[in-house]
Amino acid sequence: MKDEKDIKALLPGIRRILTKFWPQIRQRRLLISGSLLALLIETALKLLEPWPLKYVFDYIIIPQSNSSRPSSGLLSGVSPMMILTGAALAIVAIALLRSIFAYLSIYGMSLAAIQVLAEVRSNLYGHLQRLSLSFHNQFRSGDLITRVITDIEKLRTVTIKAALPLLTNLIAVVGMVGVMFWINWELALIVSAVFPLFVLASSNLLGRIRDFARQHRKTEGAIANTTSETIGAIKIVQALFLHNLFERTFSEQNNQSLNEGAESMKLSTLLEGTVQVLMAIAIAMVLWRGSQVVLQEGITAGELLVFINYLKAAFEPVRDLTKHFGQIAKATASGERVIDLLDYEPNVQNLPGARPAHPFFGAVRFENVSFSYGSEREILKDINLVVEPGQQIAVVGPSGSGKSTLASLILRLYDPTVGRILIDGQDIREYKLKSLRQQISVVMQDSVLFAVSIRENITYGKLGASDREVEQAAQIANAHDFIMDLPQGYDTILGERGGKLSGGQRQRIAIARSAIRRSPIVILDEPTTGLDSASERSVNDALKRLTRGCTTFTISHNLKAVAEADQILFVEQGSIRERGTHQELIQLGKRYAALYQLQNPIQSNRSDLQGGQYALEV
Repeated sequence: MKDEKDIKALLPGIRRILTKFWPQIRQRRLLISGSLLALLIETALKLLEPWPLKYVFDYIIIPQSNSSRPSSGLLSGVSPMMILTGAALAIVAIALLRSIFAYLSIYGMSLAAIQVLAEVRSNLYGHLQRLSLSFHNQFRSGDLITRVITDIEKLRTVTIKAALPLLTNLIAVVGMVGVMFWINWELALIVSAVFPLFVLASSNLLGRIRDFARQHRKTEGAIANTTSETIGAIKIVQALFLHNLFERTFSEQNNQSLNEGAESMKLSTLLEGTVQVLMAIAIAMVLWRGSQVVLQEGITAGELLVFINYLKAAFEPVRDLTKHFGQIAKATASGERVIDLLDYEPNVQNLPGARPAHPFFGAVRFENVSFSYGSEREILKDINLVVEPGQQIAVVGPSGSGKSTLASLILRLYDPTVGRILIDGQDIREYKLKSLRQQISVVMQDSVLFAVSIRENITYGKLGASDREVEQAAQIANAHDFIMDLPQGYDTILGERGGKLSGGQRQRIAIARSAIRRSPIVILDEPTTGLDSASERSVNDALKRLTRGCTTFTISHNLKAVAEADQILFVEQGSIRERGTHQELIQLGKRYAALYQLQNPIQSNRSDLQGGQYALEV
């Protein structure tokens, strides 16, 4: 029973794939229906292929050897030359017509498969873009890339090169079995008795091939992830000389993939050999008993020839199944991985009744906001905050205290676990996501630029922006002059992640991308970290122009850089421990004052630190 379950285990996966992709399949129903009709005609022609040989045997070869001709039959009165000529022409005509309808069916089905999977890939890519950050934090990027590219390609290849030929042959088998029972039921029952032996002999092998296929897909995902991580961090790998470490990791994963592939191939080969032996046994039994039936005049020699021809042809799909089963199992596993991804629902999405946001004034309020990633500890705890339009808010504190998470909640990259965030007095969950995020600009520490022109990188902040708007944004960001010094100016194509530019130049392009939006709310997440002093001055000057008149949240470890903020929040272990202006917090003499003293020992006035002893403890 276990072996039968192993064979049947593949069917739910195939059914799940067909059900999930049914909307895309249904859109091509005319193309698929026409292809199926051509397939049925091609199958009928395949059934006719051996019959001209029957008449040549029964009316020419056998009578010639016996010096007599059959006295009855469909062609008893026709001359041997006419029969031979007709049979030869029939063979050519059947082959020609079959090739035409085979072309129509295969081309139509293949085109439908390509169109369906192209649409599925587009849907999958779009779905990934909409999935929440909490999802992307859980999944490795290499595995996701494998699902979008390799798994879809595996489905396409196997559908065209394995599944469609098998469908063609299996339909032919049904017709052949019917004709075999019509020719002689006794011989047909002998053949039918062999198939249970095939099931018993091969079911365990099929289940093991499926298991290896699934594990192989997981291993390939791990290989893709290792490759993606090391290439994406090639500077760190080379700087720390980690080549050998990652090469060993890659080698182990590669060898595991090799072993799984070799084992799967070994089992597939063993399965194919099993089918060959069973087919030989079936042919031998039919030949032994069929010859006796011919001598007893139960059937003609030509009909026995047709029967054996059908028998060999009927085993072809089974042999193809063993040859392609590993591929089909891998494709099924790939299809299930794609569906698993499509079945994920974004944690953050437009709620029922959400409406477009009005033009923001920039008033932001946190009401009893707490946040945690699933069942993990709380990242933010009971945050209450009121920000007036145009205020400059600085969020400071140790690493891992929840500063960036606080800013992410404003963008609705995550939703609060408890409490709510309001902009202009309205819960941000009641706004449509697009209209919310379009009115918030973000400049991060590692601002990503894309491998397109500088102009396109800036217009990503406002799609459809004019050239004048692009240049104005670049001037706000102190980027116009160095852009014009480049060989192609704004049309200069950047390398991956802006690799052709310095850190300060990349950051200023990112600021231009934010400036072109003219957003009333701006979030700055460590925008000057890692820059040299000259670049930092240029970037800070650009940031001042960008944030003028805007409600601004600045996340920073550099307390001196945020000393002029209207309100400073010192966040620690997910809670706001202190809040106030720079001078108020210095005079408070607690966490903020101690940290400022450590960062600026010369400028700090120790007499201002009322909690000096506490400062030393920190």
